[in-house]
Amino acid sequence: MSSNTENVRNIKHKPVVLMSMGAQARKGHDYQVMTRKYMSPLVEISGCVPLLAPTCFGTADIGQYLSMVDGVYLTGAGSNIDPALYGQENLTPDKVQDRDRDLFDLPLIHAALAMGLPIFCICRGMQELNVALGGDIHQKLYEIAGLNDHREDDATPPAEQYADVHTVRVVPNTWFAELMQQHEFPVNSLHGQGIKTLGKGLQSLAYAEDGVIEAIHLPEHSQFTLAVQWHPEWQAAQNPHSVRLFQAFGDACRKHAAEHGGASDRLE
Repeated sequence: MSSNTENVRNIKHKPVVLMSMGAQARKGHDYQVMTRKYMSPLVEISGCVPLLAPTCFGTADIGQYLSMVDGVYLTGAGSNIDPALYGQENLTPDKVQDRDRDLFDLPLIHAALAMGLPIFCICRGMQELNVALGGDIHQKLYEIAGLNDHREDDATPPAEQYADVHTVRVVPNTWFAELMQQHEFPVNSLHGQGIKTLGKGLQSLAYAEDGVIEAIHLPEHSQFTLAVQWHPEWQAAQNPHSVRLFQAFGDACRKHAAEHGGASDRLE
């Protein structure tokens, strides 16, 4: 057993992972929320402790938040990113936006990368990573010739909305292919938008059958960076591919904690 592996296993506390919350208006009150389905696999599979950060108070405290964590986990949400942030007009004015989250998460990503923190992103989080690095978004995938409609049917129960509906094809000879242990596997699909142009330094790791980018990473960064367009958090413990993703992220956070002193240890 390597000394580094021993250090990882001997951490006294679980790694702490930052999750940024989103806005939700309800009965005349403004809420900051995080869905349990995103937190559950982080706690139960990754073996990490979530630290929920409100995004409605600006960016002044981002450095302090990041000083308390061993990784960053950016989730999906019902809102779209403001297209002005990637140089486009808003083609979906009927969709909810969350500009506070946009303006918090984009600098958060840059700061986390600079600090060498592991980053895992899902759906909106993947699009945030791309926009933060200068990429842009197809605002209406479903109107582009040759592409499938990747949206869920809101009229159906959640179990049907989150059912596997298409496959992703993994780029061969990559660490991601080795992690997934399959060249192709089924995923759910609940998004109307997707990556158009990749941001600086980003590379694709998997594609949908129609060519939509489904997974990306930053190979020039030494820390774990992974973003996926589907929703592996849904009933993650019952899906071996989801389990591999969350285990890999948890291991990366433990490795970072072992090498830099765990965030929870620094708070003692």
